[in-house]
Amino acid sequence: MYEKKIPLDLNCGLDLIGEILYGKWKIRLLWFINAGHQRPSELQRKIPGASRRVLHIQLKELEQHELIVKKIYPIVPPKVEYSLTEFGKTLIPVIAALGQWGDDHEERLRNIITKLQEIKNHEDTDR
Repeated sequence: MYEKKIPLDLNCGLDLIGEILYGKWKIRLLWFINAGHQRPSELQRKIPGASRRVLHIQLKELEQHELIVKKIYPIVPPKVEYSLTEFGKTLIPVIAALGQWGDDHEERLRNIITKLQEIKNHEDTDR
């Protein structure tokens, strides 16, 4: 398992939230679970760019951080559903605000990201 080489710095709220939400898909997982997509297969369909393994790892971390709860139904085949905890629900307005900021600045952000990707691709071809 991966071990961080840099010691944890948990001295402020930004450090704490970064530690909890670090992971490419965690914010989207929380958003989709809140929207009612609770089964792993539903989440996989909503985030097709993520591997099943990575989603499983990030869901497990969200569960360990007490943001979601996993319910396993005792049927064959087993049925699994995720839901937000009360603690996890407190993040939804924050995620909504971040999403709104992204929407408000969509064109600028898209241009910046595209430009940086072009620079990176150009640097890669120069090697």
